[in-house]
Amino acid sequence: MRPLYLAGGLVSVGLAVVGAVLPIMPTVPFLLLAVFCFARSNPDWERRILDHPKWGPQLRDWRERRAISRPAKTAALTAMAAGAVITWATLGAPWYYLSIAILVFAGGWIATRNE
Repeated sequence: MRPLYLAGGLVSVGLAVVGAVLPIMPTVPFLLLAVFCFARSNPDWERRILDHPKWGPQLRDWRERRAISRPAKTAALTAMAAGAVITWATLGAPWYYLSIAILVFAGGWIATRNE
């Protein structure tokens, strides 16, 4: 199982890097998955991610308190709302209903997490 966890961690870090560059793709959820996988395959890499100056505090907050900071909530909700508007402007119905559903359900979940 260790090689599978290692592969999952590497893929997750790759997706997180893409998410750090593209505004429509998240970064932290992929890093959370990478930390989970590296905890079971390569603890040194897990520690490196948790010690990262930019992403580490958010990951530790989630791990320790299941908390999302207010700026992170604001950024996530703003990005989801922008995605819904862009979907409405470019694809129209019925696709923007999917964006609105994501905004309502995922955004509602994010908004109700501890800070």
